[in-house]
Amino acid sequence: MVAEQIEAPENTAERVALWRAMHVQVDPPPHVLDDEVGLRLLAPDTNWRSRPDMDPESTSGFRAAIVDRARFIEDLVIEQAKLGVTQYVILGAGLDTFAQRRPEVAAKLHVFEVDQPGPQAWKRRRLLELGYGVPDWLHLVPVDFEARESWWNKLSDTGFDPTRLAVVVSTGVSHYLTREATVATLRQVAGLAEGTTLAMTFLLPTALVDDSDRSGLETSEQGAKAAGTPFVSFYTPAEMVSLAHEAGLGSTRHVSGASLAERYFGGRTDGPRPSTGEDILVASL
Repeated sequence: MVAEQIEAPENTAERVALWRAMHVQVDPPPHVLDDEVGLRLLAPDTNWRSRPDMDPESTSGFRAAIVDRARFIEDLVIEQAKLGVTQYVILGAGLDTFAQRRPEVAAKLHVFEVDQPGPQAWKRRRLLELGYGVPDWLHLVPVDFEARESWWNKLSDTGFDPTRLAVVVSTGVSHYLTREATVATLRQVAGLAEGTTLAMTFLLPTALVDDSDRSGLETSEQGAKAAGTPFVSFYTPAEMVSLAHEAGLGSTRHVSGASLAERYFGGRTDGPRPSTGEDILVASL
C-alpha cells in the first residue's frame, strides 16, 4: 500500500483562512463571519499577525472582501438547504470550514470537499487531531489535477448523486484556470439535476476595477506569478454570463463585489471597506 502523502495547504488557502480569523480578532463587531477554525487548523507561530500579508491596515480591503464572499456563499447554501437541497460540492475547498462551524446545517447535507490529495490529507489529519472528526456526511474528495484526474469521476466515486439537487461552489479558483477548463466545469454542472445551483467567483479585467483597488489587484497578480500560480483568466460580467448560457445553464445573475460590500458592510463607518475586483456568477438549471 502506498503511504498517503501529506502536504501543507497552499499559500493562498492559508492566507484566506488567516484573514478570516483576523476579521474576528481585529475588526469591530458585529462580525460578518465568525471563523477561527482555519486558524486552529493551521496553528501558526505566535507572530503570525506580524507577517506582511497580515498587516491589519494594508490588507483590510482584501480581508473584508474574503469575508463577505464567504458569507454570501454560506447564506446561499443555507437558503438552498431550506428548499430541500441535500448535496453541497466545494471545488478547490482548501481550508473551508463550513462543516465545522455550521454542523447543524451541514449534517443535513452531504458535503463534498474537492481538493488536491496532499493538502486534503493534511486537513483530514488536523481535523482528527483537533477533535472535529470527519463525519459520514463530510466527504473529502482528493483529485490530482496535475495528473489530469477528473474531479467529476472522483466525485461520483465518493457517493455524489447527479440526479439529486446540489449546490456547487467554486470560489477563488477560476482565475487560475484556462477558459477551456472553466467552460468544462460549467458544462458538467449544467448536466446535473434541474434546480441545481452554481456559484462561481471570477476576477474582473483590471480596467473594470475601481481606481482605489486597481493597484492592490495588480500587486496580488504579481505575487501569484512569483509564487508559481499566475492568474490566467479574467472575465467581464457579460462574458461570464454568456459562458454560462452557452454551457447550458439557464437562469443566471451577476453579483458584484460592490453589492456584497453594501449588503454586509453597508452603513458601517467603524470597519474595513471590502475591495472590489472579484465578482460572482450565480446560475441555476
